[in-house]
Amino acid sequence: MLEAALRRDRAVVGLGLLGLAGLAWAYLGNMASLPGAAGMSMPMAPARAWSPLELGWLAAMWAVMMIAMMIPSAAPAILLFARVSRSRRAQGVPAVRSGFFTLGYLLAWTAFAVVASTAQWVLHGAALLSPAMTSASPLLGGVLLIAAGVYQWLPLKDACLSHCRSPLGFFAAEWREGATGAVAMGFRHGIHCVGCCWLLMGLLFVAGVMNLLWIAAIAGFVLVEKVVPGGRIVGRLAGAALVVWGLLTLAGRV
Repeated sequence: MLEAALRRDRAVVGLGLLGLAGLAWAYLGNMASLPGAAGMSMPMAPARAWSPLELGWLAAMWAVMMIAMMIPSAAPAILLFARVSRSRRAQGVPAVRSGFFTLGYLLAWTAFAVVASTAQWVLHGAALLSPAMTSASPLLGGVLLIAAGVYQWLPLKDACLSHCRSPLGFFAAEWREGATGAVAMGFRHGIHCVGCCWLLMGLLFVAGVMNLLWIAAIAGFVLVEKVVPGGRIVGRLAGAALVVWGLLTLAGRV
């Protein structure tokens, strides 16, 4: 009976995550199709300074983008939380729905979205982004590529990636009871994921903040890095390639 319940929970949670990610991708696709969009990019950014309302909209757009990109790679940890919670319920321990853990995880990425939108606002004000929200400076693009590539080899990146790839140890050591505890665990797990991927998200400024193909490529890479057995090796090879790309960009050859 426990195994049947676990399979049912896995199906329900999996479908919920699929629906959430699907809605986020549908929103991004709708944004890309608005009049004035250039190719797969979002509508042209205004040349004037942004109002607080527009900055808030931008932060919300980044938050939705993070949901679309990160929910697939976070699914194993969320499903594991649901399994552990169901097993504890079978032992008579009060359990919490996985939605609370997911909420905490997304709160971490929402905080990142606020930082990223603020960075975009600063870059926009410094005229370092084109109207289509891509890097207008080879220096900016090259530095972002090199920084993201070097980070792939740093111990901090490896530590955060190890956490994301093996959340069971985190649950064993950091389990908290109740809904508040589940949100706190989700937030802590999300912070590790932000630490793993924040510079990769910075690459969105290289090819377009809302370039759907570029977003999908980065999301796919994050999924491979976190889930595939050889993901760590793939990540380091990609880091070396990013450094080469960045150097070529700085030299004006890309």
